[in-house]
Amino acid sequence: MTDFAHLFQPPTTAGGPILLLLHGTGGNEHDLVPLAETLLPGAGVLSPRGRVLERGMPRFFRRLAEGVFDIDDLKLRTAELADFIAASAQKHHFSTANVVAVGFSNGANIAGALLLLRPDTLGGAVLFRAMVPLTPETLPTIPATPVLISNGKIDPLVSAEETERLAALLRSAGADVTVSWQNAGHELTERDVITAREWLAQQQAR
Repeated sequence: MTDFAHLFQPPTTAGGPILLLLHGTGGNEHDLVPLAETLLPGAGVLSPRGRVLERGMPRFFRRLAEGVFDIDDLKLRTAELADFIAASAQKHHFSTANVVAVGFSNGANIAGALLLLRPDTLGGAVLFRAMVPLTPETLPTIPATPVLISNGKIDPLVSAEETERLAALLRSAGADVTVSWQNAGHELTERDVITAREWLAQQQAR
């Protein structure tokens, strides 16, 4: 099993959803845990810490500059994370179909990479401030996998064009993508949380 420092909390109901919490640059496995109960009460939690360090700050994959990703490292780290999710599912007796990634910034980007490279490890995703992580040579088939992209209108790091490019890429692979615009920059806001909570409730009701 790929070794990630992580937290695991089982869902309150057997077979319930599992939120895969993926922090941003400089975060850790504790960062998004307080959000979980707000986003989806009773959901389980699987929260790994990124294994790459950038000036001492944990990340999920290397970058060469702001917005310029080390694609070879991204592919390697995505495979490691996917293997970790699969091993965790086996160890803790949950289905990867019940796993919903909730990622912020760097965490959202590796969640996007999971959807594009190892879609079998996720049943859905909430992407806060996400960019296009990479364009695979062959698009996967991710039929109707629900994805919420919640990005900021005045984000200095992620443009509207980048957001729409990500949505188009995921839709081309078959994902059911919802894009929600927040009147915000790159920071996570209360409106993001409310939007994601309502969206997750809709998905669970289906």
